[in-house]
Amino acid sequence: MSFNYLSAIIFLPVAGAILIAFIPGLSARLIKRIAAIFTFVPLALSIFLFCNFDKAAGGFQFVEKVEWITALNAHYHLGVDGLSLPLVILTAFLGFLVVLISWKINLRPREYFAWLLLLETSILGVFCSLDLLLFFLFWEIEVIPMYFLISIWGTGRKEYSAIKYVVYTLFGSAMMLAGILSLYFTTGSLSMVDIAQSGIASFTAVISVVAIFFLLLIGFAVKLPVFPLHTWLPDAHTDAPTAVSVVLAGALLKMGGYGMIRLCVTIFPQVAHQYAPLLVTLAVISILYGAAVTLRQTDLKRLIAYSSISHMGYVLLGIFALSQVSLTGAALQMFSHGIITGLLFAMAGLVMHNVEERDLRKLGGLARQIPIIAVIFSVAGLAALGLPTTSGFAAEFLVFVGSFSSTIVPGIQVYTILAVLGIVITAGYILWMLQRVFYGPVLEQYNGIKDADTLEKAYMFAFIAVIMLVGIYPAILTDIIKIGISPIVGLLGG
Repeated sequence: MSFNYLSAIIFLPVAGAILIAFIPGLSARLIKRIAAIFTFVPLALSIFLFCNFDKAAGGFQFVEKVEWITALNAHYHLGVDGLSLPLVILTAFLGFLVVLISWKINLRPREYFAWLLLLETSILGVFCSLDLLLFFLFWEIEVIPMYFLISIWGTGRKEYSAIKYVVYTLFGSAMMLAGILSLYFTTGSLSMVDIAQSGIASFTAVISVVAIFFLLLIGFAVKLPVFPLHTWLPDAHTDAPTAVSVVLAGALLKMGGYGMIRLCVTIFPQVAHQYAPLLVTLAVISILYGAAVTLRQTDLKRLIAYSSISHMGYVLLGIFALSQVSLTGAALQMFSHGIITGLLFAMAGLVMHNVEERDLRKLGGLARQIPIIAVIFSVAGLAALGLPTTSGFAAEFLVFVGSFSSTIVPGIQVYTILAVLGIVITAGYILWMLQRVFYGPVLEQYNGIKDADTLEKAYMFAFIAVIMLVGIYPAILTDIIKIGISPIVGLLGG
């Protein structure tokens, strides 16, 4: 195809951001409409690419490659395969919906929507880049809009949370940059495709291979996040505005899991094999620790934030079980978690906005006062604990089956059984949260609060439709994901 679809998908949001930022005299209503248009078109284009992805051909498709910095052998190189295409759709979908979620933002809307659209461009760029320098540039760009979005439009200790996010991210980025530079100095290439195809035969010292693997891994582990590099997440989520929490949980965390599969596992299959037991152990710790700490939370948003640490542990488990089924499950879990937790944060934001309370100890009986929000929140919660017919069940089932049957890690069956206990704890905190917020005696002070309006119902049902579609027919995604995972499993000797 001659049209540069991926460039259009990536740069349309930032084009909208430039229009919003620099055209004088725009009303808040017009700003929101521009943002909606410039995020809807990338969503439509990404769905078009999904429908036109050639499953028989496999590999990277819709490739764009232009010489960029000749001295460094760097290229403007974009492409998507079965692993990255679902994440591009996820990001574009969330990018459009967060504009709708932000419709009631009236504080400095020009800056807010410009930063929000720049954030979408940076995440899309990460998932489409096939050149390491381009990948790193997109990776770094997201720090700027995230800082301003949290520190200006957030709540609570917003400046502290924004700075903590930046410090953690820059620490991870420094490690990753060192890994990318080491990779470049060793191979002379910045092409992810070329380096993966040449394998580690081109490396000279085994020690350097392990060092580069862990430099990259630390950068991705901060973003995922993996215990003990997770402490920025609850603060950032708790104090971020609702739409930013949706993007943060829905798309930003997935950059870590995607990077682990695309770079750590694909380029260093032997090192991944060697250190899989350590990383599977960290995955189980993240799952159980995240779930246990979630049980202790009394703040609605902080509870959902800690649950993300547990759920992203399933991604780490699936990745380093290193089987085709577990890797497919990890990729599906990234998509599923993005949709489910995005909806949970959207619902938490509605409760906080309409009820003006987020402390679980002060809530109760809201199901009779805001029944639509209660029903949708309950469906999202049940999806998060892996109820059959939801995407959460399909993803977690694949992760557990793939991990349990993996022959890579000795004794992985024990790790998998421990991870399954995380589901039991998840059921506990989700059902406890729903009971505390929506059931029990009706509190008179919340009489007369508003339920969801028409726009809010629209984006709620869009989330629910995707959760149920993937839950009932997971092959719509797994058939594509397998095409991207198969070559990686081949490198692992599977």
